[in-house]
Amino acid sequence: MKIAKTQTTEFNDANCQAKTGKTLQQWHVELDKLGGLDAGRRELVSHVYETAGKDAWWSTSIVVEYERAKGQKEKDGRPTGYAICSTKTITATLDVVFAAFADAQQLDRWLGAKTKLDFVDGGTFSNADGDKGSFKKIRANKDIKFSWERADLAPGTAVEVLFADKGKGKSGITLNHSRIQSRAEADRLREGWSAALEALKTLLEKGA
Repeated sequence: MKIAKTQTTEFNDANCQAKTGKTLQQWHVELDKLGGLDAGRRELVSHVYETAGKDAWWSTSIVVEYERAKGQKEKDGRPTGYAICSTKTITATLDVVFAAFADAQQLDRWLGAKTKLDFVDGGTFSNADGDKGSFKKIRANKDIKFSWERADLAPGTAVEVLFADKGKGKSGITLNHSRIQSRAEADRLREGWSAALEALKTLLEKGA
């Protein structure tokens, strides 16, 4: 997957105050008053979103970094981190769309060249762009779960792809990529997956 080095707004006090009206420390104090980590991520993000100009980038980033500052970690010893979601509706049947993830030659055409693929639970994949990982669970025409182990971008993270029949010959894809440890990586992966799914749509709808 071709991933550009996306330029993102630096996450610091000056930019935070300019965008949201409060410094990071002021937000931390406010989130403490709401109950802190016990309130849950959804509640905290919703509060920041509604009171800071409804900016999803800043509201999510403030809460993720708040969790990190408070020392919240998952069982693997790392913070929960960021999660991104990319969606696409494609005019193709569900079996055709699913097959585009299950065949190395098709993956070459929309994800990355020189794909090596063992499409079974516990199998692995890799390509010339450096994308690689291992499949945790595969259910035909329903979902795919795999680890993401690209060495230069968010290794040790998790991807889930959900497939849905939308009727009238259309299928929906929802791709969730989670446990990303930095905002910059999350932004790059969002752009990368969005472009990849658009390439898949073009391939299946136009054969290009």
